[in-house]
Amino acid sequence: MGNRYRRLKMAFLNHRTKILITLGVLSLIILSVWGMMSLESYYRNITLAQLPITLLMGMIHAVIFVYMYMMVFRNGFSKMDNKNVKAKEVNIRFSDVIGIDEAKEECWEVVQLIQDHAKLKQIGGKILRGILMIGPPGCGKTYLAKAIATEAGLPFLSMAASEFNEIFVGVGASRIRELFKKASSLAYGFGGCIIFIDELDAMGQKRTFNQFGSGENNTTQNQLLVAMDGLSGKAENIVVIGATNASEDILDEALLRPGRFDRKVYITRPGLDGRRKLFEYYLKKVKHDPAIDIARLARKSVGKTPAEIENIVKESALISVRNKKNVIGLDDISEAIERIELGTKSRITINQREREMTAYHETGHLITTFLLHPRDDVFKASIIPRKSSLGVVHPTAMEEWHSEDVESLLADIKVCLAGYAAEKVKYGLTTSGVTSDFKKAMTIAHHMVWRCGMGPSGLVGDYTVLPQEQLSEEIKHQLNQDTQQLIKDCLKDVEDLLRRENELFERFARELLVKEELEYDKIEAIFAEYGKSNPRRFQGGSTGAADGGWEGKK
Repeated sequence: MGNRYRRLKMAFLNHRTKILITLGVLSLIILSVWGMMSLESYYRNITLAQLPITLLMGMIHAVIFVYMYMMVFRNGFSKMDNKNVKAKEVNIRFSDVIGIDEAKEECWEVVQLIQDHAKLKQIGGKILRGILMIGPPGCGKTYLAKAIATEAGLPFLSMAASEFNEIFVGVGASRIRELFKKASSLAYGFGGCIIFIDELDAMGQKRTFNQFGSGENNTTQNQLLVAMDGLSGKAENIVVIGATNASEDILDEALLRPGRFDRKVYITRPGLDGRRKLFEYYLKKVKHDPAIDIARLARKSVGKTPAEIENIVKESALISVRNKKNVIGLDDISEAIERIELGTKSRITINQREREMTAYHETGHLITTFLLHPRDDVFKASIIPRKSSLGVVHPTAMEEWHSEDVESLLADIKVCLAGYAAEKVKYGLTTSGVTSDFKKAMTIAHHMVWRCGMGPSGLVGDYTVLPQEQLSEEIKHQLNQDTQQLIKDCLKDVEDLLRRENELFERFARELLVKEELEYDKIEAIFAEYGKSNPRRFQGGSTGAADGGWEGKK
């Protein structure tokens, strides 16, 4: 009974203006009819004849007045399209959030605090008012916020931070006030409310102050800070959840202090077990071949977010339908990964000479990756044009790595330079197809020498943090020499490898020219013919996910 009374009171408070206007209009109508009945017939007829034009003019004047009032005096441009969704309509449970178990555990504590806030008050504690979710796009921040609202049984208000920003001064602040006013009303009626602000960095970046004023972004952010401070004195449970893909360092310090977004939830890309569960979850929604090795798919998708895995399954369904199949097979999923990672195939006309050079270029990448890289394996090799490249070798990461060592970085440089080395070894000349490879190799070598202290001269430190004018010409010359030395040493190692494995080099080039594409199983079988086993199988790894591609000739 108490909750019903509170909701009736909330409904009256929300619509009191409409109710009062309706009662006033009804009263005026009754008084007008009573007044007309007391007039003589002649005057009554004149009044009735003038009534339509009087009403029309009154309506026109009213519309003009309301428009001017809203636009000029009441910040009419601040009207926002926030999404008021009840928890039962969101209907996303914690069991539906897959692959981010650590973040789920932290957010479950928030749900329990909301549900049992009375017990928290008994010991003098206060409920969390702000949660900041930080992580790459597609990892489930919005999904997790909706799950909190569903599990807590609270209404869910969702907005993007960019919706607060307008060219009109004061509009963003007005929208903040309107949002929190609506949240307070819902919290009063339902016992709590969740406010979700996506892409918080759009309005939460560090404030700047100058002689021209603080700016609209500062005004909007100031109003958000004031509104969140005002929650501490309210009995209602209002929890503000912010989400951002950017680093928390770019956010204003005032947003992160205690009492605001003081609980931080870091959402990372799912690990091997998380990816396996995600594939199981999304494959259950489609018809698929039960023989598909889901564990293998999980290994082939290192670094993929939940959204990317969902997209792979959706794309594989489209490919299956296009191929007139009734169920999704492993080959459909592999093709979906290729299409997303590498782009669609482009059947442009290529002369025989250029096609042959592309085959040798990609063979260089293939052999170097398979035999020299300690972490990556070869997922696929192709000389079918895709995007801006005439060919590609698609490597696979065997497992997650969170840092790079000297060996893996040097291997990356060698793989980059392998196309150039292959052209040089086979033809004694090179093409412009090596430009993107050179760019990547130079970037890695520069990073190793200038930032990580991995140069052959032994210079240690991150020289990129120092202003260039403070570095002596001698130091800069030595760093640049180290960078060039790394590249030359790597190039020599690759050229020596390709000359030493010339028979294997020619075999793979011929295979590509005939078949155009080589899958991993075929690649490994050819290496086995020449007594070359996979060097990574004995390092505790297992072949895994497509994590990027070495683009070939342009």
